Amino acid sequence: MCVVDDDAMVRTSLQMLLEVLGMRVSTYADAAAFLADPSALGCDVLLLDVRMPGMSGLQLQAQLNERHADVPILFISGHGDIPMAVRAMRAGALDFLQKPFNEQVLIDWIQTAIQRRESARDRADGADEVRRRLASLTPREREVLDAVMEGKANKVIAVDFGVSLKTVEQHRSRMMSKLGVRKVADIFRLLQGADPPDAGGALLG
Repeated sequence: MCVVDDDAMVRTSLQMLLEVLGMRVSTYADAAAFLADPSALGCDVLLLDVRMPGMSGLQLQAQLNERHADVPILFISGHGDIPMAVRAMRAGALDFLQKPFNEQVLIDWIQTAIQRRESARDRADGADEVRRRLASLTPREREVLDAVMEGKANKVIAVDFGVSLKTVEQHRSRMMSKLGVRKVADIFRLLQGADPPDAGGALLG
């Protein structure tokens, strides 16, 4: 958890609140200090003030977007307005809270953001595992997999490849064993469960 706010009292109060909940918190007085900390980009949630000396919160958000840093941002501000909030949300912020804010609302938002982050990591880990399994296939097993995904029967695949039915069955058996599946439907679930819709083609390509 990271807090970037030029108000020392705000930083301290947020740190105390979040640490009571068992969260590890790093605080920064400005955007430059945040960017100077290599570990900061790995924080689960960034509580970011909008108006600060030097680089503003919106400018920091733009910098993080340019770096493709996947850091969920919750803006907090005592001087925000609707156009500013709209700009922040369009740039990817998850929410925009006005100071003073209800502590429970803040806590609920943070917990939701952390859950989303963990779910995204689980999906990424799942996609990596699918890629690892696919990489273990031989070129012929990949061809058989592609044909199976197109709905072709073993006999049709054998004719297309100019090999015996038994050979296709052997390749198919090894392919499914390496993927850790028993049925064709399991292959679709494996690919769809690891990545968003339409990712199956990306993983197979």
